[in-house]
Amino acid sequence: MELGVYSFGDVQRNGKKLGSTSEGITNLLEAMQIADKVGLDFFGVGEHHTSYFPASSPGTILAAAAATTKQIKLGSAVSVLSTDDPVRIYQQFATANIISGGRVEVIAGRGSSTESFPLFGYELKDYDALYTEKLDLLLQLNNLDKNERITWEGIHRAPLQDAQIVPQSDDPLKIWLATGGNPDSSIRAAALGLPIAYAVIGGRISRFAPLVDLYHAAAKQYGTESDALQVSIASPGYIADSAQDAKETFWKAWGWTMTELGKVRGFAAPDRAHYDAESNHDGALFAGSADEIADRIIELHKRIGHSRHIFQMDVGQLPHDKFLHSIELLGTVVAPKVRKALASGKK
Repeated sequence: MELGVYSFGDVQRNGKKLGSTSEGITNLLEAMQIADKVGLDFFGVGEHHTSYFPASSPGTILAAAAATTKQIKLGSAVSVLSTDDPVRIYQQFATANIISGGRVEVIAGRGSSTESFPLFGYELKDYDALYTEKLDLLLQLNNLDKNERITWEGIHRAPLQDAQIVPQSDDPLKIWLATGGNPDSSIRAAALGLPIAYAVIGGRISRFAPLVDLYHAAAKQYGTESDALQVSIASPGYIADSAQDAKETFWKAWGWTMTELGKVRGFAAPDRAHYDAESNHDGALFAGSADEIADRIIELHKRIGHSRHIFQMDVGQLPHDKFLHSIELLGTVVAPKVRKALASGKK
């Protein structure tokens, strides 16, 4: 079981005033270094383009982190492939992978936040077609032999004619297919032989068990080798020294975030009863003490057999020191307990 963190580069708030985006990026790099220091397995950077989530260039941030960390795997969580250029994504992540010594991955998604579509001149009506075409190109680029050139033609990007793509990673990048729960995505990942990353941001987390079953069933149908199949879960989460402290602190941060997102996306702000239901037992929010979170990860693993679980902790201007402490607890308390339990066959 790999455990880790993902972040969009949450910007701090000083009173009623939102802090600077530069501070958000600086804080993000510090968090990545702490995660490496406490022995976590993965840190992901999610592409967003807003004043409160300014991590707009995951590849750039990962390259910086690659030079200042030693062991932790680094990746996007996610790269919005539909509105980016697969050639540039490959070049940027291959560069970061070289700097890291082979620790960089791509988690490629279509994007649940759609601010990048108008920003880069794309139409939402092409949401799936863009992703399908660009994923095909990215996978082709990733599987080129050394010094091999590529000729390619699609609909939504200019064709490539005997093009040389540099630099090339010594080994292919690990590319995950990201999804928020679309069944077709589980089938697509299985057919392509890709590991799959499920973003579970609300509701009952066990509702993803049928999707994981579908992924494995489709892989069997397509003859995909079993060693290519991996399942990652990404969910909001926060750990504190006591369960009460964790739940109270995260309610303020997560509740504010969902209220603001609701204004943009048209859904009602959640109330405390909703939050309490989702931050316990089978809920999607992993807010609690270290022991509680470890037990919930172990229990979920029994249901779906996932090999990675990562948490978005810094939402809603969560104080930076609390974010760092949560990372420390995940690495020093939660991770050892989970690994010991799974190693002893408590699955």
